[in-house]
Formats: sequence, structure tokens, C-alpha cells
Amino acid sequence: MQLKIWYRLMGLCLLLAITEGKLMAQTSRTINANSLNRSSTNTDQYSFDSQGRAVKKDTKNDSLQHRDKYADSITIYYRYYDSTRNRILDSSVSDFYNRYPLAANYHTLGNYGGAAQSYFFNPVLKAGWDPGLHQYDPYKFTHENTKFYSTTRPYTELTYLLGSKAEQLINILLTQNKKSNFNYSFEYRFSSAPGYLKTQNNSHNNFRITMHYQGRGKQYESFFVFLSNKAAASENGGLQDPKGLETLALNDPYELETRLGTAGAASRNPFNTTVNTGNTYKESSFLYRHHYDLGKKDSTVTDSMTYYIFYPRFRIEHTFKYASNQYSFSDNAVDTANYRKYMGVSFANSTNGLSFADKWKEINNEFALYSFPDKNNQSQFLKLGVALQNLTGVFDTNAISHSFYNLSALGEYRNRTRNQKWDLEANGQLWINGLNAGDYSAFVSMKRELGRNVGYLNLGFQNVNRSPTFNLNDLSSYYPLNNPTGFNKENYLRFFAHYGNPKIGWNLHGEYFAVSNYIYYDDFFAAKQEATLFNVLHLSADKKFKLARHWNWYTEIHVQQTTGGPPVNIPFFYTRNRIAFEGNFFTNLFISTGIEIKYHSAYKADNYSPLMGQFFYQNSYTVNNRPEVAAYLNFRIKSFKSFIRLENLNTINPSNGFAFDKRNFFAENYAASGLWL
Repeated sequence: MQLKIWYRLMGLCLLLAITEGKLMAQTSRTINANSLNRSSTNTDQYSFDSQGRAVKKDTKNDSLQHRDKYADSITIYYRYYDSTRNRILDSSVSDFYNRYPLAANYHTLGNYGGAAQSYFFNPVLKAGWDPGLHQYDPYKFTHENTKFYSTTRPYTELTYLLGSKAEQLINILLTQNKKSNFNYSFEYRFSSAPGYLKTQNNSHNNFRITMHYQGRGKQYESFFVFLSNKAAASENGGLQDPKGLETLALNDPYELETRLGTAGAASRNPFNTTVNTGNTYKESSFLYRHHYDLGKKDSTVTDSMTYYIFYPRFRIEHTFKYASNQYSFSDNAVDTANYRKYMGVSFANSTNGLSFADKWKEINNEFALYSFPDKNNQSQFLKLGVALQNLTGVFDTNAISHSFYNLSALGEYRNRTRNQKWDLEANGQLWINGLNAGDYSAFVSMKRELGRNVGYLNLGFQNVNRSPTFNLNDLSSYYPLNNPTGFNKENYLRFFAHYGNPKIGWNLHGEYFAVSNYIYYDDFFAAKQEATLFNVLHLSADKKFKLARHWNWYTEIHVQQTTGGPPVNIPFFYTRNRIAFEGNFFTNLFISTGIEIKYHSAYKADNYSPLMGQFFYQNSYTVNNRPEVAAYLNFRIKSFKSFIRLENLNTINPSNGFAFDKRNFFAENYAASGLWL
């Protein structure tokens, strides 16, 4: 009898449990932020996202289903300007240069923030109007590297870097979705490096604001970008006597005299951003792109929400850009003797010093029409458009304002197939009339996924026909003193191929350049043009090797070769290697620590003209450096990341009491710093 009663009780409990489960399932399908009673016991099972929507809490233990809704890779993604591909944030700490403005393959003239140049053949492949001053480009915010975010919660990223010579780098990123269809972001970066020599202080201020809005019906969308870049870089022309580094009285290179700047009058101040001798470049731009789509409307209705869907078939787009740029050089204490001795030019002594500047204002309007052949694939489209550019320049050669214009036609086709196996891109632009009439650019790229175990292959080519940069126009204040009467258009033909296999960690890359009418500087104040066609071949490979459980070897190798004897200085061989101990320890601790070594073969490195702002070709001085060695400790604890580096260990000098004074040189008279933390 008792056994029958027990069975009946068990059956009743099971029936109640099943009934409760069904009721809860119905409640979870119909629940929304307005109907849920926050004071009820249901709040233990529901939470609210940033838009006020109720989200059922995950109480399962399955690691594939139990996810942290505050994880960056889950709640935040971004896409670059002029791209439709969404990307996630990089939380890795294995490579410091992923978060450093200057890429690993670039070198300065001895101090961060100064003129920078790549070890690789890296011409400016941009047709149309170009002011011609690019030595500070690696530090700038640009439209091409602008990110538009989408996030379910406010996101803030604070970065602070401090060097042993009072170098500072501050980066602030704020982004938030005020509504699901409107995001804004603010980014500011400041860097200051006083340098270890006189007249070497550099500072950069970079500012960016973005906004992205999409209408509720998905037909209207707009993008807003405001950029501001200011580079204030002192120029000292290099050391008067580089051998003085070997006989320092106070073991401080600051006691040595430089070729520009007032002798003995400079003082080292980490907070000084004033440039007495050097360049000040200011660039600001405002860009607004918006479009309206025509197509098919649809919607998906759930128990609690209605999701609007729109399939675009035709798009009308307008892009407006306004930019104001100023490029100036000044020397408040002109030393005529030093200019004559070291640069072969004479300037009259003046109490007002030496200064010259180019000022530009640009207004650009672009109108384009899009067609989407496949309504279910917005990554496939055909674009046709025209652009009108109006330019106004004011130069120190005269006080008159000069106006120019450019009219160009453009087209583009993209297709990233829905199965993600093919990614095609082709675009071109032809300057029909105006200042740069006859310029053109064409780019074609084809990427194919070969399989999960095989990887992918990317093939393409690029052809650019470009006018000489405007600083080679006799109106410009930067017009070289020893210059021929005119230059022809440059032409660059580039073929490239890339093979990647993420599974085994291989990346192979090759590019081949055919260059004609190459324009280059070959002196402090002289530019020339190489009419003979020449070629440059660049091959590279990189791979991650697993040495042991927590030991990895990251290596990249580059080989470059020129034919035809061109006026191009690049090293034949370049390599970068990291031997790292890394892994995930104590649940939230990720560590990567080890040794980094960079090396390039001996080559005749370009010299640098401070007044013209140009690296120039020379054929008499050879740079033959020791490998650059650095020790590092990188780690991450949840959202906190730390990067500690001890650089230039290669400067150790056993013959001088193991002092770190055996410096490398980046160019003639431009030495690297010693041990740096």
C-alpha cells in the first residue's frame, strides 16, 4: 500500500515538473522589458542588455553555451571605413607592435616621432593630388584605418606608455551605441619624445571622432569622420661628429653638438613640445558619407520583437570631404656657417629666422550609384561614380591664393561569395580633367579559400600613373633649390601573391614592381627622375613554430632585389624573430615573454633632408649594424594588458666595461639610442 502511494506521489511530482517547464518555456518566449516584473522571482533568471531588452540568464555548464556576455569578442565588433566585413577586437599580447603606431619594419632617425621610413620598397601608390610630404605618415590617423564600432555596452580603452628617456604615449578610445542603430566613438593619441640629443624633441597629437547611423527601415545609412593630426618634430640634421659617441665625457650623448639648432643652448625637457628648428605639420579633415537604398522590405516577428529586414538592390551615395592642411618648416636661430658646411646652401642671417609653409584647403564631392545583383549578398555590388575636387593653395613664394580642380570617374566591383570561398575586388579611377588630368589607378584582387587544411590564395595586380607631387611644383615653398624644369608622370605596376595556411601557421608573400619615370631626391635640395624602367622583387615568409609546450618561435624573413641599377636603397635581407614562453596560467593570466631579434643586411641607407622633409638617395655611406635585440614581458589579466620591453641590448660593449654604448646607425650621422626601457 505504501509502495503504491509512493509511486503516485512520484508521478504527481513529475507531472508538476513537466507542467512548470512548459509554463516557463512559454514565459521565456513572450517576455519583454515592459511586461517583466523586476521585483518578481523571475529576475533571478533574466537580465537586461544595454537596450533594456530582457535576456534569459544561461545557467548551463556546457562551455559551448555558457558565454560571458561582457567578453569583448562577443559584444563588440568593428569594420573599417569603406569595408563591409565585420572584425573582432584583438586581445592577444604576443606582439607589442600590434599596439604600437610604428610598425616593426620601420625605422626612425633615432627618436620616436621623427621622420620614419620602411626597410621595404614602399612607394606612395596614390594617383591624383599629393602635397608630397610623407615622412610622418606612420603616426597619423587616416580615413583608411578608421574603425566603425558596434557594441552592446559602452567600451573604453586606455593606453599609457612610458620610456626611460621620458617618452610618453597616451591613447584613449571611447565607443558606445546610444541606440542599436547609432554608434559614436572618440579616439585621442598623444606622444612625446624629448630625445637623447639636442634639438630632437618630437610630439604628435591625433584626434578622431566617428559616428555611424542606420535608419530603422535599413534604407538610409550615414558615416561621419573627423580627423586631426599635428606633428611637431625638431630637426637637428644629425651629429656634427658621430665619433664623439665613443669618447663621451659624461657618458651622455646630449653633450654632443648637432648640425642644426643653437649650439649649447638647448635643454632637455620631457614636457617641451615647442619646435625651434624643425617641421610642424597640421592636417584636419571632415568626411560625411551617406546613402539611400531602394529594394525589398521584409520583417521577422518573434513573440517579443519585430526585426526589420531590407534587401538593397540599388543605392544612391554621396560623399563630402573638407580638409585643411598646413606644412611648415622653421629655424629660429639660423646658423649660416652650418648650413653652408653640412648642406651646401646659404641663408642670410635674420633676426626673424627662416620659415616657409604650404597651406591647402580641399573640398571633395563624390556621387556614386550602386547595383546589388544578389539581394541576399550585400558584399556583391557594382559601383559607378564621379568626383569633383576643388583645391586652394597659399604658398610663401607669393601671397596670392591659387585655385585648382580635378574631375575624375571611378568604378568598383566587389564580390565576397556567400559561402566565403571567393573574395573578388576590382576598382579604378581616371582623372579626366584638371590639375592631375591623365592620372589613373587600377586595382584587382582575387582571393580563394582552398579548404580548411589547405588555406587560401590571394592574387592581384595594381597599376598607378601619377603626377609629380605638388612640392615639386615651382609654386610650392618646398620646391627644391636645385631642380630641373619639370617631371613626367610616374608609373608603377605591381603584381602580388599571398598564400596563407592558418592551421599550420604559414604565410608566404611576394610582390613584383615595374617602375618607370621614378622621381627621387639625391641631395638635400635636389630631385631627379629615373627614366629607365627598373624592377623590384620582394619575397617574404613568416611562421610560428611550436618548440615545446609553452615555447614558440615566431619568425619572418624578407628578401628584396632590384634590377637595372635603380636609385633605390633597400636591404637585401631582413628578418624578425621572437623566441617566446607563453600560455594561459591561473585562468585569467596570459603571458608572453622572451627575446626579440631584428636584423637587416648591410646596405647604403638613404640620408635625410630636414628642410625638404625627404629621404634622399646616396651611394657613399653603408649602414652595417648589429642585430637589434630586445627582451620583453607581456601579460594580460582579464581586460588589463601590460607590455614591458628592454630594447637595444645589442649596444653592450665588452671593451668599455660592458657599457651600452655600441650604437647602431639608421642613416649617416643619425645614431640609435643606447639601452632603453
